[in-house]
Amino acid sequence: MRTDEFDFALPDGLIAQHPPEKRGASRLLCVHDGILEDSQFVDLLQKVAPGDLLVLNDTRVIRARLFGIKRSGGKIEVMVERVLNNHEVLAQVRASKSPPTGSYVLLAGELSVEVMGRAGEFYHLRFCAEEPVLELLERYGRLPLPPYITHAAEAEDETRYQTVFARQSGAVAAPTAGLHFDDAMLEALQDKGVKIAYVTLHVGAGTFQPVRAEWLSEHIMHSECYQISQATVDAIEQTHAAGGRVVAVGTTSLRALESAAASGELQSGAGETRIFITPGYRFRVVDVLLTNFHLPKSTLLMLVSAFGGMSEMRAAYLHAVAQQYRFFSYGDAMLIEKSVSGES
Repeated sequence: MRTDEFDFALPDGLIAQHPPEKRGASRLLCVHDGILEDSQFVDLLQKVAPGDLLVLNDTRVIRARLFGIKRSGGKIEVMVERVLNNHEVLAQVRASKSPPTGSYVLLAGELSVEVMGRAGEFYHLRFCAEEPVLELLERYGRLPLPPYITHAAEAEDETRYQTVFARQSGAVAAPTAGLHFDDAMLEALQDKGVKIAYVTLHVGAGTFQPVRAEWLSEHIMHSECYQISQATVDAIEQTHAAGGRVVAVGTTSLRALESAAASGELQSGAGETRIFITPGYRFRVVDVLLTNFHLPKSTLLMLVSAFGGMSEMRAAYLHAVAQQYRFFSYGDAMLIEKSVSGES
């Protein structure tokens, strides 16, 4: 398939720059059986049934952006992509001249960092302090907002660009479908008999990159790490056995689940995934997807097109633009039932 098939015109004014006044005060476009239904996010409570299972991504966004200087005095910006261990990370580095292997840079005025090497777009960096990297990032780093949000992170972003259930630090971007939920909604869902389970997928910055190749088959997918517990596997198996539906909250939850079922059977454990889901993919685990609206030509738009159907998603996005839904991380949500084409 050609990448251009996933392009669409999006007015800049529909890109949400700030979250709604309160969590859950968003619109919800429901897509099922070729029907588009305009709703509010609070209506999700009526769209799911007792015995359904919501799968949430409990990753937590780290304060991954750091600024500093090189020994030469030149300015440098570091965007941590992945924490490898207590002292080492993979990161994107922006500088007028690339720092060579073996050199040191000074970040946030006092953090000495050694450049260990480079692999592709990422640098291997070692923090020389005794404290663990995650603690250092929490103290000295800045919250990384998506590139389409034009303001620097503000006080509201510190809380609203995290889900209320975030607990596993490691992401550099939020699992944005989860941002709509507050504690009251989660409690109401459970009171109704909807079950909740968790996966962890640490979202990487590659999630924001459009596909630049002319053909989908030429695209090289970014890698992300995930973990799924045996309790979540058991909950999914029990839900399906009882006739309930598995509702993935966000494309990240879906990618984790489908990656863990790549062998044909859902398995617990940790792993790396480069799964690139495009139309024609056979979904093994997820029945319903709750997600935000995605970038043109993005891998996530290709994923939802595979899940909900190409023509259905094209119609849904045209409708969303016409009805002025808010797009991307702080925007509105969609609830998509798996299309018949998503099963073949």
